[in-house]
Amino acid sequence: MNIKTRLTISFLAVGFLISNIAMAEKILLNVSYDPTRELYQEFNQEFARHWQAKTNETITIKQSHGGSGKQARSVIEGLEADIVSLALANDINAIAEKTQLLPEDWQKRLSYNSTPYTSTIIFLVRKGNPKGIKDWADLAHPDVSVITPNPKTSGGAQWNYLAAWEYGKRRYGEDKAKDFVSTIYRNVAVLDSSTRGSTASFVERETGDVLISWENEAFQVLKEYGEEKFEIVIPSLSILAEPTVALIDKIVDKKGTRDAAEAYLQYLYSDAGQEIAAKHFFRPTDARVAEKYAAQFPKIELFNINDAFGDWKSTHKTHFSDGGTFDQIYLQ
Repeated sequence: MNIKTRLTISFLAVGFLISNIAMAEKILLNVSYDPTRELYQEFNQEFARHWQAKTNETITIKQSHGGSGKQARSVIEGLEADIVSLALANDINAIAEKTQLLPEDWQKRLSYNSTPYTSTIIFLVRKGNPKGIKDWADLAHPDVSVITPNPKTSGGAQWNYLAAWEYGKRRYGEDKAKDFVSTIYRNVAVLDSSTRGSTASFVERETGDVLISWENEAFQVLKEYGEEKFEIVIPSLSILAEPTVALIDKIVDKKGTRDAAEAYLQYLYSDAGQEIAAKHFFRPTDARVAEKYAAQFPKIELFNINDAFGDWKSTHKTHFSDGGTFDQIYLQ
């Protein structure tokens, strides 16, 4: 075999090796909502190490963040997400119903109805709590300026709205709940499109007296900006907020990423995934990890959406569809 032939074979071998390396690398896109930015920044790095150790494949996880409703619409309109991790199940239901990219019974595929971590809704106020805010009723006082996102684009805003509604119903009666929530929204200074946008309005632009906030988002603010600037107020009643995750079947099959995407979602339930969730102030669903971090989370009376309002489909139709109660309140 002459030198020219040996060189040709060597170049072909190198090309084949490079091709195999390229084929081994996978890229996943996780389309998520705003307050998970810090969580997935750490989780993605941990999963990439786990995946490489397990399969000897390099994997890159890309993130997209925004208001949950807006993110769902992006997927419906063609954004090719391998995975969605959104603020509420109804946003993933909308993807399933309008695109058939995943089955409508998607919640049955993972533990806890595809909810690897939970949260709730609390209040963030400025240091010293100048307006003396203690509970939902205080948000209806005429001299209180409230910050909350738009339920039309933000999943967190829908949890906020429903928590306020149930409080109003229990305190004032079913027929007075709408009036109570209307009073709160008359006090809203700015209706941002996303949770993180509302946090920026309250924290950075110093707008409003109280931020209705995801629990994890409020604790993240204290961590980043310091307890000398802000403090947390725990209401007497709040909602069990259940952010959900799902694999987008037709996209992962098209891209050949199903194995990695399934492993990614399962890893959220692992000890490592649950520890990372707790570290970023999400409530773990694993009982053992939850017990370990129990002291981190305030004790609140929490109600479940199904018990108070019914399933998400009927809740959305009543409150958040075009012409629903939120539209009626806000148009006033």
